[in-house]
Order: sequence, then C-alpha cells, then structure tokens
Amino acid sequence: MPESNHTVLCVDDEKNILNAMKRLLRKEDFRLLTCSSGEEALNVMAENDVHLIICDQRMPVMNGTALLRKIKEKYPDVIRIILTGYTDVDSITESINEGHVYKFFLKPWNDQNLKLEIRQALEQYDLIKANKELHEQIINQNEQLRSMNENLEELVKERTRSLEIQNQALQISHSILEDLPMPIIGVSADKLVVLINQAAQAIFGEAELIAIGESAADTLPSGFEAFIEETLRSNCPMSMKNQQMPTGVCDVDMVPLTGRFKGKGVVITFVPLTVKERNSIIV
Repeated sequence: MPESNHTVLCVDDEKNILNAMKRLLRKEDFRLLTCSSGEEALNVMAENDVHLIICDQRMPVMNGTALLRKIKEKYPDVIRIILTGYTDVDSITESINEGHVYKFFLKPWNDQNLKLEIRQALEQYDLIKANKELHEQIINQNEQLRSMNENLEELVKERTRSLEIQNQALQISHSILEDLPMPIIGVSADKLVVLINQAAQAIFGEAELIAIGESAADTLPSGFEAFIEETLRSNCPMSMKNQQMPTGVCDVDMVPLTGRFKGKGVVITFVPLTVKERNSIIV
C-alpha cells in the first residue's frame, strides 16, 4: 500500500463498531486511528495530525456533536463526520447547519458508500488546504508587491529629486558659461556647434550669429575644422595664434574633452588681442 498522506480517527464506544471500521478501511490509503470516547479522542488529536474524524453520536459523557464542536474550535481544518441512527437526524441536521459537522452517515452504513465518502472528504480536506495555502500565498505576494511598490515610489522620488538637482546644476552651469567673460565654443565629435556663449558670439559680431546645431565647418573660420580633427585625433590641446576673426584678432586654444566624454568633442576658447599686442606682433 502506498505511503499514507492522511490520518483518519474513528471514535465509538462500541468495540465491535471500531473493529468493523478497521476491517473495512484496512486497505485504504490512509492511517487509521481508533478510540472509544470523546475525551480519548481529544487526547489522540493533540498527539496526531488528524485530517478526518468519524465519531458516533450516542456516546456516554460526551456525545458526537459535543465532541465535534470542541474539535472545530481547536482544529477547524479537520473534516468532521458523524455516525448516527434515524432518531438523531434532526439534531445532526442542526449541527450541519451550524457548521459543526461536515456530513453524517446513518447506521447501518453501506460499506462502499462509506469508503467513497471518506475518500471524497479527504479530497475536500486537500482542496481546502490548497485553497488556504494559495490564499496565504496571494496575501504574501500582495504584501511583497505593496512593499516593492513603496520602495519603487521612494526610488522614483529619489531619482526625481536627483534629476531635479542635476537639471538645476546644468541650468546654472549653462548660465555661468553663458555669462563667462571668456569666449567659449563647444564642438561635438561630429563637428556640430553645441555651445556658444555671449562673449564668443560677440567675437563673430551680430552679422554672423551662430546657432546651436550648426556645422562648425560652415560657421567657424577656414582652418578650424582641420584643427578640431587633429585635437580629437591626438587628444591633446592645440593652439592657433593670431587668428583673424570678424571683430578682431585672437589667439585660439582647443582642448579635448576628458573623462567619460573623452573623444566626444572639444572646447574652443578665444583670447582677443589688444591693439598694442597686435601692433607688437606686426612690428
């Protein structure tokens, strides 16, 4: 016989009833325990993991419904079946309605029907247990999801705060660069103008306004594109002296970006020469 997964307890004060149960159920796939009183049944329940109890209604000291009422209070998951005679049907029906008893069998019982009912009762126990475990699992999963959502909300808030700070810092950085007295132009690796501050724009004059996104080859003086390419290729700063700009002569420095933006572009700075400096160069 396969290993038993269930335990059935039969309770009756008549020994011949218990013996008949043992003979009837000896080949069934569950462990069978027997006892002869309600008090003894409670002791057996305390020491064993019982899944189904079948008890006689008419027992001295503690009758069947009283026993099953106590078992329901202490072991609510246990399936409760009662054996009774025709004269007790009304009281047993009341117990069923109150939830104390799962089902009742009349004496004398039909052997095949009784075995079938016991199997179905154990299947009912397994179904209730599986549903309960599934319900608990769903509750646990919902709690985990709630916790994850709370953590996610907090992460989103932190990320939002971080982005707000970064955005504010970026805006301030752009404002600083825009108001910086040193003329600065930023050129990307694909030779597009990505930054030009007011001081740099002044060097080109109002007639040659440079817009972000324009090609450096189309907006900067001839020869700048080759120096930009060489600065990116060598990853070393380069200088161009005495470059004629629309509003005057400047020394020009090109510095490649470093760190995580290495190879992504260059920063071009302009140093306008004074009249005296220009004259000294001519001399």
